[in-house]
Amino acid sequence: MHEAIAIRPQNAKKIEDIGRMLNRGRVKLTGPMGENLSIPEPLYQLLKDAVTNLAQGRSLVLIPEEQQLTTQEAGELLGVSRPYLIRLLDAGEIAYSLVGRHRRIQMSDLVEYAKRRVERRAALDKMARDAYDAGLYDLKIEIPPRIKR
Repeated sequence: MHEAIAIRPQNAKKIEDIGRMLNRGRVKLTGPMGENLSIPEPLYQLLKDAVTNLAQGRSLVLIPEEQQLTTQEAGELLGVSRPYLIRLLDAGEIAYSLVGRHRRIQMSDLVEYAKRRVERRAALDKMARDAYDAGLYDLKIEIPPRIKR
């Protein structure tokens, strides 16, 4: 991986200008010899999203899908501790490979896990909303007294 590139506050105005230009529609690149190239749609969307996030003061990390991550790097990207990540790996939640005795996680596998986690959370939220809408939270449930032995 390359060193991090920081967007300095003095560049904020330029970032906002670029964002406005990207929001007006597709843009073209002009090369050093005056040649013009259209930006492919996926790259245009990536640039638009990147500039929007940078303009809002957010940090970005750009990592190739094939990149192998250490458990520390993967944990930091997921926002979990390294020991918790290792428990996920041992439970088979995230695929990994061994390099010697060290676990390595491919970025694409980490992204796949993160997507599954978001989908699971959304499904649980929907179940809770459905239960609330059905009035299940208003039910009074009688709990029988404990049986003494």
